[in-house]
Amino acid sequence: MKFLYSDTQDFVDPDFDFVGEKFSAGREKDHTDAYAHELMSEPPYDGLLVAMSAVRQAEGVAKSKVRYTTAQEQRFLRDGARRYLRFGGPRFKDLMLMGDCGAFAYVGLPRPAFTPQEVFDFYDEAGFTHGVSPDHIIFECDLSNPKVPRAPEGLPPEEVAHYVARVKDRYEITLDNARRFLQIVRDNDHPFEPMGPVQGWSPASMAQAAQTLEGMGYRYLAIGGLVPLKVPAIKAVLHAIRAKIKPETHIHLLGFAKAESIDEFTGFGITSFDSTSPLIRAFKDAKANYYLEKPEGRLEYFTAIRVPQTLGSARLMRGVKDGIYKPESLAKFESQALKALRAFDAGEASAEAARTAVMAYHNEIEAPLYSDGARCDKKLAEIDKALRETLEAAPWKRCNCDICRDIGIEVMVFRSNNHNRRRGFHNLGVYHRHVQRTLRDTP
Repeated sequence: MKFLYSDTQDFVDPDFDFVGEKFSAGREKDHTDAYAHELMSEPPYDGLLVAMSAVRQAEGVAKSKVRYTTAQEQRFLRDGARRYLRFGGPRFKDLMLMGDCGAFAYVGLPRPAFTPQEVFDFYDEAGFTHGVSPDHIIFECDLSNPKVPRAPEGLPPEEVAHYVARVKDRYEITLDNARRFLQIVRDNDHPFEPMGPVQGWSPASMAQAAQTLEGMGYRYLAIGGLVPLKVPAIKAVLHAIRAKIKPETHIHLLGFAKAESIDEFTGFGITSFDSTSPLIRAFKDAKANYYLEKPEGRLEYFTAIRVPQTLGSARLMRGVKDGIYKPESLAKFESQALKALRAFDAGEASAEAARTAVMAYHNEIEAPLYSDGARCDKKLAEIDKALRETLEAAPWKRCNCDICRDIGIEVMVFRSNNHNRRRGFHNLGVYHRHVQRTLRDTP
């Protein structure tokens, strides 16, 4: 089972100065910053996935932080995906480079934003090893397996027929595109492995779609619409699909949001899946920001140490503007917190001294926001509890990855992109090893 990371243009300055908080001299973001697979001695994934909707601009495609500029798009197609992503050469030659259409970006359109021919041209020109036919997302998954889509409860009666027709239309569009796409791939001597996208409103309809795609000639299926589903529903879908297709037909799980539960999916013959979860949780999760694998193989999670940038936090700057904070006071406590954490990491101060300095900064931030002292005390107690657990465990000292060896406690500091993304890179490496170990330990 291969773990693919979905490209979100996450890279860091490899020579960033954490103490001075300065970028390296001569830094050019698109050329000198490093991806996770460049910064780490072992690639933290088995391949990359790139969404066409992030690279290719088109009418009706939603904008996102991943959107390439026109210049980046041109260079991506001119240089090819491997060269652009610096994912070529002997180290990466056997790793997957998969393209999909990024259907979330055009979910509101009546039809996919790109035609099968446009998608083929994009994959072929960029040099992908695998490419998914243009699909149209169906979010619903009715486990009761109705023969036709069932409208959600509460939908006005006059909208029911339109809803059912829309879902069925997306189902047929996805299959029709797959037929046309596969023929184009065949006519051009298979420059990459075509992947048939599976969409449906129920496990049974998705299984029927999978069987139809296999009958067309697809050997690799990409299961879509899984993002909002819980583990039991995903299992029901996979059980239904596997009952309808050949054992040798490959399965990829698109946008697998339940990555931490991968041990529950080893019996379905899954060839690959993609997820951004390990990196995103480094800075978007309230508690589980740092991954560590326990000796028995289970993942353990720790909360990052939040030391907001006085001059980089929109929240703190608004407070300064509104007269809630004094900038010189914030800067003093911020500096003391960082110095104490670094001293602790160097063995020159105790965990208690570091905790005291960090909590002094948080008290300076939180106290002016509360008129109710009890509520403020509760908030500070929550921060203090997570901070104690992280400092006492010092998980970065137990990790031998390139990131933790290189920057020490900075990996635990919730602060700049260069802190947070490196923690995400660390998480990708830990998770990749966790997947490999899970597979080794499965009978």
